[in-house]
Amino acid sequence: MSDSAADGGVRDGAGDGTRAVRAGLPEPVKYEPTLPGPVFAAHFHLPGEVTGPYSYGRDDNPTWTHLERAIGELEAPGRSDVETLVFASGMAAISAVLLSQLRAGDTVVLPNDGYQVLPLVRAQLEAYGIEVRTAPTGGDAQLDLLDGAKLLWLETPSNPGLDVCDIRRLVEAAHARGALVAVDNTLATPLGQRPLELGADFSVASGTKQLTGHGDLLLGYVAGTDASAMTAVRRWRKVVGAIPGPMEAWLAHRSIATLQLRVDRQDATALILAEALRGRDEVTELRYPGLPDDPSHRVASRQMRRYGCVVSFTLPTRACAERFLDALRLVDDATSFGGVRSTAERRGRWGGDAVSEGFVRFSVGAEDPEDLVADVLRALDESAR
Repeated sequence: MSDSAADGGVRDGAGDGTRAVRAGLPEPVKYEPTLPGPVFAAHFHLPGEVTGPYSYGRDDNPTWTHLERAIGELEAPGRSDVETLVFASGMAAISAVLLSQLRAGDTVVLPNDGYQVLPLVRAQLEAYGIEVRTAPTGGDAQLDLLDGAKLLWLETPSNPGLDVCDIRRLVEAAHARGALVAVDNTLATPLGQRPLELGADFSVASGTKQLTGHGDLLLGYVAGTDASAMTAVRRWRKVVGAIPGPMEAWLAHRSIATLQLRVDRQDATALILAEALRGRDEVTELRYPGLPDDPSHRVASRQMRRYGCVVSFTLPTRACAERFLDALRLVDDATSFGGVRSTAERRGRWGGDAVSEGFVRFSVGAEDPEDLVADVLRALDESAR
């Protein structure tokens, strides 16, 4: 939970860099580290009645507390009504919201072009007797499915297609019909977009990606403003035990300190790369919300402060895409995104996404822009031979 008395001195109006560096830090104690090390504990000393904050390792941990305060400070600066809960993975966080809020007979509206695992989530929800409706992210198409819904789930920008929906518009429509709204904020990060400020009830994300940015841990989180709803999410975490290890939580907090530096470098380079790709005849269906002529740019510019580090495009054939990926020297062929090392993949190899065989999702890292662009253009030349 955001706590101005225990956020390392961050105050309203601080810049993103200052906030990222200081968020979640405890008040300084003489001879103690600025960021206390991970607390490895299954249980805590607990004499008498249970009145303190820490009792058992599945319920809470001081290392989680610091990280949750840090994320809450980034998601909703200056607000004391926001609670944040960390999870073992992004999917654990997604599941916690959906399965703590929905019951048999309820209706949920999901995007049909979102994260690849959502079809599996749909099948599980339907097995529990929950009606699932789906529509694309672009054009705010989910608006037409809201009547009678209990929860609206948005993913904007969508992964991997990079479509954007109008969060505020959809939130207002959903709330008018009595539905809660959750926004998957993974691709944008809290420095790019703040769903809670746009009216959403939950901001959910995989901390595995750009939030922590080093490709060395799995993490998820849920930040929310509705105390009752968040109590249900917390209970779900306790019942299921979908908790992060203290080392992962500590590594995540440490990594957040460089978030603004990484995001600004990666997102700026993503725009440079996207502009370079526009001049290539073999590149089609190029998407990056930061491009002025991108179909999502107008809506994205109203609600996003940064446009993200992911660029998507299509090459003529599967073989061409695979030759391109093989020819890259500075880019890893990997399925995640948001890390300091650039990654790319032919997304169609997994199945489940409505993309062509030559579709490439490219995650821009922190390499020098001129080196990365040169590597990509060279690889495109080689793939065309």
